[in-house]
Amino acid sequence: MNDRSFRPLLSRRRLLTATSALAFAALVATASVTPALAEDGAHDGGDVVFLIDSLGDTWIPNNSAISSFQGHIWGHVTDKLLYVDADGKVSPWIAERWEQNDNATEFTLHLKTGVTFSDGSPLDAAAVVANLDIWYAGRKSEGINPIGLFPKTYDHAEAVDAATVKVFFKKPTLGFIPTLGYHGSILISPKTIASPASAQADLGKTSGSGPYVVESWKEGDYVKLARRKDYNWGPTAVGQTGPAHLDTITYKLVSEPSLRVAAVQSGQADVAYNASPQELESLKSEGLTVATPRYLGFVNGWAVNTKLAPYDDVKVRQALQAGINRQEIIDTVYTPDWKLATSFIQSNVPGATDQSALLAYNPEKAEKLLDEAGWKKGSDGIRVKDGKPLLLTLNSNPYLATSKSIDELISQQLGKIGWKVNIRAYDVVTFGQKVKYGGAGVPAYEVTRSFIDAGTVAGILTSANNGENWFALDESDKTLNDLRDKIAGAGSIDARKPLLDELQKYVLDQGYFIPRTQIVQRIYVQTPKLKGEIYNGVAYASYYTATKSE
Repeated sequence: MNDRSFRPLLSRRRLLTATSALAFAALVATASVTPALAEDGAHDGGDVVFLIDSLGDTWIPNNSAISSFQGHIWGHVTDKLLYVDADGKVSPWIAERWEQNDNATEFTLHLKTGVTFSDGSPLDAAAVVANLDIWYAGRKSEGINPIGLFPKTYDHAEAVDAATVKVFFKKPTLGFIPTLGYHGSILISPKTIASPASAQADLGKTSGSGPYVVESWKEGDYVKLARRKDYNWGPTAVGQTGPAHLDTITYKLVSEPSLRVAAVQSGQADVAYNASPQELESLKSEGLTVATPRYLGFVNGWAVNTKLAPYDDVKVRQALQAGINRQEIIDTVYTPDWKLATSFIQSNVPGATDQSALLAYNPEKAEKLLDEAGWKKGSDGIRVKDGKPLLLTLNSNPYLATSKSIDELISQQLGKIGWKVNIRAYDVVTFGQKVKYGGAGVPAYEVTRSFIDAGTVAGILTSANNGENWFALDESDKTLNDLRDKIAGAGSIDARKPLLDELQKYVLDQGYFIPRTQIVQRIYVQTPKLKGEIYNGVAYASYYTATKSE
């Protein structure tokens, strides 16, 4: 069943007809068990239905763990070596403790014992080494990507004994420990890692060590998770280490936001993901629970393709930076839960600095820069140079529900100073196929990306060491390269801090990154019967600790 099959029969308040409701109930039904109720009506047991706008296009762990959609599932069927909370605080999980040498090139991880993957194999030192290796290198020839923000300075790891791992880096790597709590750093069974990409793409064949296992799934439709009863190694930071309370969690694809919300309003689902920000206040007034956690990571904005004219001209990029009224975006599209961008890094990230002066709305400055760059306004208000219009093609990011609305508003703002803006909107699968950093016809790639440690950021901006080359600069910008290398090689947080500040100033001043707003990418609307969920450092909701009342 998918949402298209019943959409013509729906009203705003009634998601399912009687026939559809029976099918929907059958999907999420489990054995009837009625445990004793606690005073607040909550108990062990219960089933949660989480309505989501996409389930991505692949389940290869390395390729899908950082997805805004699939990351929800991975967060329940896998564990991490360390836990990072909403404030960025790092605490033990599978790694009970750790040490590092004075210059942060060698680390020793001490693991919990008795942890197993759902296929029965141990989560021991050898398993951790296998995971570290594939996070770093992937298997590109098979289509298994490296984890983008895993440190590029990784050399190798060794299993000292079953519960001890030593990890070696080519240069000081202060970001290693926090990155072990990054949502891409999920621990997968060595049997799964050794299997070919085609097998890894079958979610039902992937084995993690998390509090839930995949009970059933259907491509492009749903994923149903069932509680793992022998789970006993949760992170102490969340106040629970034993099995989860909820019996099942079903992630069901419903592409229309209003239908997701209507299902929660009518009691036919428990959580709606990515509701419209403009609806949140009214939903709160109805008694629904609304959460807008702000993750650690990049702000929402554009990585500019410097190989594509006219964005190879710094004055055009700087005009773009000055020509966007970011306050109007907050006032028009969002609510007070959203904040102005002050850098290209979220302000809650340790190491982020306030670069607001570089992001001030100044249309007069933008017009002057475009005049200097040779772009002259025509009779229709569109600027032209050498017979070509000043064109910006925007590909609205399907991972952000408000992306197209923001693009439309920015189109109006830039139109006033002479830009012609084209907007394209794709679904998740098509977006992944057609829109790439530095891709042909992609002058600006919209970023929605989380990370745990700011020190990993510089390593993805250029092409060195498997970097992602966000601005299509390769190795051509010596200043950026030097900052990248100095940040990667910094021996202490204090030494790294001014370098991160300089990096942020430089990237914004050059117009390589055009921030739009700080991001609340993950919006949750849920029934008040569901309580006790926890949001981690990348704003995923974990229902491991949650309970549901009658």
